[in-house]
Amino acid sequence: MTVDFLAADAPLRDWDNHCLWHPFTPMSAWVTEQAPIISGSDGFQLIDTAGHRYLDGISSLWCNVHGHHVPEIDQAVREQLDRVAHSTLLGLASEPSIRLAKALLDRAPAGLSRVFYSDSGATTVEVALKMAYQYHRQKSPAAEDRSTFLCIGNAYHGDTLGTVSVGGIDLFHRCYRHLLFQTLTAPSPVALRVPAGHTQDSWLQHCFDEVERLLQLHHQNLAAVVMEPLVQGAAGILVHPTGYLQHVRRLCDKYDVLLIVDEVATGFGRTGSLFACEQEQVCPDFLCLAKGISGGYLPLGATLTTERIYKAFLGEPWQGRTFYHGHTYTGNALACAAGLASLKLFEERRVLENAAASAALISARLADLHQHPHVAEVRQRGLMVGIELVRDRETLTSFPVQFRLGHQVTLAARRRGVILRPLGDVIVLMPAPAMPQHLISRICDTAIECINEVVADALQRCSLGSA
Repeated sequence: MTVDFLAADAPLRDWDNHCLWHPFTPMSAWVTEQAPIISGSDGFQLIDTAGHRYLDGISSLWCNVHGHHVPEIDQAVREQLDRVAHSTLLGLASEPSIRLAKALLDRAPAGLSRVFYSDSGATTVEVALKMAYQYHRQKSPAAEDRSTFLCIGNAYHGDTLGTVSVGGIDLFHRCYRHLLFQTLTAPSPVALRVPAGHTQDSWLQHCFDEVERLLQLHHQNLAAVVMEPLVQGAAGILVHPTGYLQHVRRLCDKYDVLLIVDEVATGFGRTGSLFACEQEQVCPDFLCLAKGISGGYLPLGATLTTERIYKAFLGEPWQGRTFYHGHTYTGNALACAAGLASLKLFEERRVLENAAASAALISARLADLHQHPHVAEVRQRGLMVGIELVRDRETLTSFPVQFRLGHQVTLAARRRGVILRPLGDVIVLMPAPAMPQHLISRICDTAIECINEVVADALQRCSLGSA
């Protein structure tokens, strides 16, 4: 019997449960929860196969910028499709990839001069790690074999083995520890919970001092510092104090260590500026971009670097100084065409101004949560928001892990037609930078309503002896 996989009445739910393995998903729970199967979109809403609409409150995992089904980006992709969908950058060049590289460098911090394409956020960081290591072995004068990287606690940079090595989230990374290369870790400069003997102020000062101590002690072996600027996204929207990024940049300059800045999550307007590192006037040695680079349309990554790094890889072909790394879909023409259209819309629609207004509105709408007895902290930088839920605000005691409190909030939001996503018991709000204000308000109001509903139910379960 021939199966029509395109049939409108195909048994998609059964096929999903029996054929697909979803990322970061406990599949035993997945099959019972009947998640929406998305089949369409309209502006900032997603539409499922039953016709239900959902406001996209997480920008389709932090990548959507201008909404879905954007006429200008759709048209750019169609026009490119009429020319060529993909060739390769191995041995050939392509017009869209060249144009996008120039457009990115025109907007990036001064000093960045080269673009190396890949396919995802993880691969952009993987590229930077390998380039940094090889650079030190080939630089002139005084080539060195530096093989250690300094990371920030609770880091997340992706799921390839290189990026897992520079990660620090135990839940995600501990299983693979025997496969990884060794790194050094500086404490994350956040102060909701501090070690005994410290105040919040003294702990933050310790974090500033400790990254300097580690660089001073180990700089001769360090290839680079790897960090997310201003906000650590997957760690729970951990917001760094003003000046920390600039502090690390000064230390890297002082000790001749490279700086890799992972702006996969923070880039393209999420923190208020096009790139987060602009806010502290920092030019990194490597700027890693993905997610919003194509407006949220197609997989694309870019690692931007300096002429100093680039020149260390030059030489006669027989000398073997080449960067032997690449991906089949590197610089894909359709993705680059989408990226160019997205950058144009940033300027035509004044998206960064809209993002600033939206950030202020979010701050105002969520203000009451700062005093909520079961909210430990509301963390926000621009449009990146994390609301951490706790059983007891004073002791920071968590609800029982089996309650899956954050997940329950997202299920409650889904019933109200809003898509949110948790990081444990941290509720993440991540609206698209171009989203209009009335939809921003709806996301905030829904989040508050769902938090109150789910927390009340959890407290009742606790009182009844469920934990």
